[in-house]
Formats: sequence, structure tokens, C-alpha cells
Amino acid sequence: MSDAAPYAALSPEVVLAAVDAAGSWSDGRLLTLNSYENRVFQVGLEDGGFVVAKFYRPGRWTDAAIAEEHDFALELAAAELPMVAPLIFDGQTLLRHAGYRYALYPRRGGRAPSLESADQLEWLGRLLARMHAVGARDRFQARGTLDRATMIEAPMRATLGSALLPAHLFDPYRFAASRVDAAVADRIDAVGPVQRIRLHGDCHPGNVLWTDAGPHFVDLDDARTGPAVQDLWMLAGDDAMMKALLEGYGQFRDFDPTELALIPVLRAMRQVHYAGWIAERWHDPAFPAAFPFAAEARWWEQHIADLHEIADDL
Repeated sequence: MSDAAPYAALSPEVVLAAVDAAGSWSDGRLLTLNSYENRVFQVGLEDGGFVVAKFYRPGRWTDAAIAEEHDFALELAAAELPMVAPLIFDGQTLLRHAGYRYALYPRRGGRAPSLESADQLEWLGRLLARMHAVGARDRFQARGTLDRATMIEAPMRATLGSALLPAHLFDPYRFAASRVDAAVADRIDAVGPVQRIRLHGDCHPGNVLWTDAGPHFVDLDDARTGPAVQDLWMLAGDDAMMKALLEGYGQFRDFDPTELALIPVLRAMRQVHYAGWIAERWHDPAFPAAFPFAAEARWWEQHIADLHEIADDL
């Protein structure tokens, strides 16, 4: 497989054969699910059921880091948390076929949560508190930390090294992103030390599926070490929503209110990371198709303006 097109050889036949190789016999039904970083498919089985097959992007995570993702999911599920965990085959969750690493998951449906509902937010808060209690039991060794190096410095290098950034905007982007980095560093220093635990890491509404029985969480692909508030702020669009989340959270775990001051930092880092992620992945044919705006100078001009505004606000 090529770095420029890492999934070029991942044909429907290869996906179905990978499912068969694990011992879950497919019946030919195949549906591509929404995912850019990895490739994810719903596959029908001969017994009438379904599995979800997740093929990991080559080179992104080490085997050890993927093992930590899977172990964390299984640990959460064992603690009776509604986390969709990988299936185990002969003691293994990380499988290999045709040069790809993959995992199979049970299919779990659901709809987006109603974040305007205080009851649902409190419910999510209780579950996140329980998840964080499990996350605080141990530490990640291979998955890294939610920090400036990962969320600002590396994405900056990716953007500055990409032909996607117009040449005349190279220096303006570098200046704007450096201002954000300095402002983030100052805010982190002002907040001071906070507890860092194993997190979901990307707990936005798309990774929470709601059913009549309640919510369940999916996709620990961005699980990292960081402050608890990282798993809260993307679900809270305003202070009232955060209050409802914390009302539920406090029923199972203490929350350090100092962490609320990190929300602007986490939002700023995510903004820088997003542009760097697109730039780094632009060689993947899925990215120009999904993010055509990133090929336009005006988008980068607006991104630079947004970074200056973020730096001013921090």
C-alpha cells in the first residue's frame, strides 16, 4: 500500500475476506460508514446479524497504542458502562488481513442525543463521571497526551509543510498560529496543574448514540490522557448545558472547577489541529472530496483571521 493512497487496495472483496478471516462469515452486504481517519464498514453476516469493521489508517497508531484503545474500551464495558468495545477472536482484538490492521465491533444503532434536554445532559454527565473514574485507575503509555505538542506544534508543522497552504499565506499563518500557541501556553500556566486521566478524547455528539434504553459511546480512536473537562466541553454549547452536565457528573465523581478555565485552550488547540489534520491528510483522495474548501486561499485567510481572534480572546 502507498502512503499517498493508504486505502487504495481496500476493495469490498478485501473487506469481506477480512471479516471471513476472523470467523464471522459475511453474506456480501456491505455499507461504508462515515469516517475519514480510518475506514469503517457495516458488514452483513450469514446468520442475519451485522458487524462493524474498522480498518486502521496505516502508520497513525502503533500496535501498542491500538491495544490501549481496545483495552480501555473493554475495561469500560466490564465496568457496565455503555461503551461499544471490539470483539475478541482467539484472545485478540487487533486483527490483520492483506496488510491492513482492523477490528470488528458489534453493530449498535441510535440517534444523536438531544442536548437541549437537561435530563439527557445529566444522564451523560453521570456516565462520563463513571467513565473518568475508570480512566483514573491506570495510565496510557502509548497513546500520548492532549497537549500543545500534539494539538498545536505538530499540526503547525503539517500545515507549513503542505502545498495546500498558499505560499503568500505562509508567514501570516505561522505568525497567527504562533500567537495562539503562546496564548495557550500562558493560559495553561495561569490555570496551574490539574489531574490528567485516560479520556474518550473526542466526545462530540456524533460519538454518542441514543436509544430508548439510553446512550452509548463509540469510537475511542482519539483516546488520550488529559483533563476531564475535555470530554465535557464538546457536549456543552453554553453555560446552562455545562451546568446540567456537571449536575449529573457530580453525583458520581468530584469535578475540579479550575478545569473550566481550560475550555478556551482546548477549543483553540482543536482549531489549529483541524487545519493541520486536513493538510496532513490531503494526499488521501477522500479528503479533497470531503473538504474542497481547504483548497481555496480564502478559507486559509479566514482561518488565519480566526486564529488571531482566538489569540486575542485567550
